[in-house]
Amino acid sequence: MYPNMDLDKLKEECGVFGIYSKKLDNISQRIYFGLVTLQHRGQESAGIAAHKDGRIQYYKEMGLVREVFNDTILSRLKGDIAIGHVRYSTTGESYVTNAQPLVVQYKGGSIALAHNGNLVNAGKIRDKLEDAGSIFQTSIDSEVIANLIAKYYKLGYKEAIIKAVKEIRGAFALTIICEGKLIGVRDPHGLRPLCIGKLNEGYVLSSESCGLNVVGAEFVRDVKPGEIVIIDDDGIESIIYDDNKKKALCSFEFVYFARPDSVMDGQSVYSSRIEAGKILARQHPVDADVVMSVPDSGTVAAIGYAEESGIPFRQGLLKNKYLGRTFIQPNQEMRELMVKLKLSVLKENVEGKRLILIDDSIVRGTTSKRIVDMLRKAGAKEVHIRVSSPPVKYSCYFGIDTPTRKQLIGATHSVEEIRETIGADSLGYLSIEGLIKSINMSGQRLCTACFSGDYPMEVPDSGNKYLFEKNGSR
Repeated sequence: MYPNMDLDKLKEECGVFGIYSKKLDNISQRIYFGLVTLQHRGQESAGIAAHKDGRIQYYKEMGLVREVFNDTILSRLKGDIAIGHVRYSTTGESYVTNAQPLVVQYKGGSIALAHNGNLVNAGKIRDKLEDAGSIFQTSIDSEVIANLIAKYYKLGYKEAIIKAVKEIRGAFALTIICEGKLIGVRDPHGLRPLCIGKLNEGYVLSSESCGLNVVGAEFVRDVKPGEIVIIDDDGIESIIYDDNKKKALCSFEFVYFARPDSVMDGQSVYSSRIEAGKILARQHPVDADVVMSVPDSGTVAAIGYAEESGIPFRQGLLKNKYLGRTFIQPNQEMRELMVKLKLSVLKENVEGKRLILIDDSIVRGTTSKRIVDMLRKAGAKEVHIRVSSPPVKYSCYFGIDTPTRKQLIGATHSVEEIRETIGADSLGYLSIEGLIKSINMSGQRLCTACFSGDYPMEVPDSGNKYLFEKNGSR
């Protein structure tokens, strides 16, 4: 298992990456670099599938991208099309059999599929497919999509994909290798991001635009919600399979998940976080000596808060970025040690100071309390917590591993009760209206369900949060 690097954070979903090029001779190496860039979206497993002359070769394993792949493995994954995936499990067990891309054999050949997101009707579809004789090799909802495509394949690959994605409901950004083509699909609400880049030698699909930069691709556009893009030697073919008017890009991408150097649906993540910090300073001002952040996710908003308030920004917490993996069991004592291992206090910037500490979110409150304790032990005179998102009150069903509502401190405690729990001198959250304003999108284009409970579609009962339970039982 991994150390709980962000003990009080929502867990990332997944990242997908794909390249189509008939001229590159190192396509899998470029997929590798793309996946390293998207590593923040999932750290449990990594995989690459490559297509050459009608055959698909693949390799996937548990671990970080740099741990899973080496030059020998990458040199065997030759092809003119390749897709890659980094995973954090939101459904299914954390085993290599559940790692992606999935490669599925069917009557006409094989397809490879990588999925970012979560389906809310996967259980029902899987039951029907199994009743009809389909055999599943994994416990993840992504295999439902692959089996649906195989089921409808006699209609032709385009119609098969259209019928499959019209049948599923939920959040999904897909990269698919099929019939010698690279295919990208985005769900009708646009909950999960996916963009297109142009290489001189071909095209790239990536969960985030930051993935394009590392392989030298130029951003073309985002895949539209409800769109299928088919990439081959003729360029890009676009099919709008669902013209849903209610868009709902995940607002937490801008709060925490996405890298600050990414742009999503035309909006800079960095600019959004700066603006969130500025709005937070206006909504919750406080007289203090310095502004500092919980690194790294709170840093950009802290810069915005400092700019707006006129209070200087200083480093107060240093993050150890070289922990790697550990198999230490996370009991209470080990959690305490992990926090100290992960973060250390820069005492000279803390001692005797009134601090404003900016964090992007508080989920359970456990880590916030430990950080406040660390700062007080280092001599902080006051610790004022400011959060650049609203309280997280509701579970996500669309590819983010949120706790149940009873585990969310924002759902079970008032702001004053949270302040008392974490031991801060004051506590202020960004409002939902402030978050929407910071992202510079209409509220009708964003999903804020984890803050508001206003889901863009019907979701399972709260007692059935996961479609395929992590212990393997269904």
